[in-house]
Amino acid sequence: MKLDEFLARVRERGEYRSREEAEHVSTAVLWALATRITPEEADDLAAQLPAPLDEALHLERGRPESFGREEFLRRVAGQTGARPRTAEWDASAVLSTVADAVSGGQVNHLLSQLPTRYAELFGRPGLSA
Repeated sequence: MKLDEFLARVRERGEYRSREEAEHVSTAVLWALATRITPEEADDLAAQLPAPLDEALHLERGRPESFGREEFLRRVAGQTGARPRTAEWDASAVLSTVADAVSGGQVNHLLSQLPTRYAELFGRPGLSA
């Protein structure tokens, strides 16, 4: 998926006013996700996303942090300046678009590393067959 299409979908799903707002929210959500998954998984995901969004997944860090959905949403909120409930909306707009943009195997691999409540943010009830 090209950058313009990715951001158009995020903008529509999140009901954002501008492409820039959709890009800012996308970067914030991907950054928060990158802190939760392994560097290898982040690299695999980044390879399937358009530049410059892929850059949000490349962090200088070691092991992934272990935290649940609520902490993930707090981190997204911290990056965007939104309330946690709005961060849930933001995360869902971005991660459901990620699920459309990357292979099903990649989504399943991501979801297998995350607590089950993350699947809702990807627009999935769980792992796909």
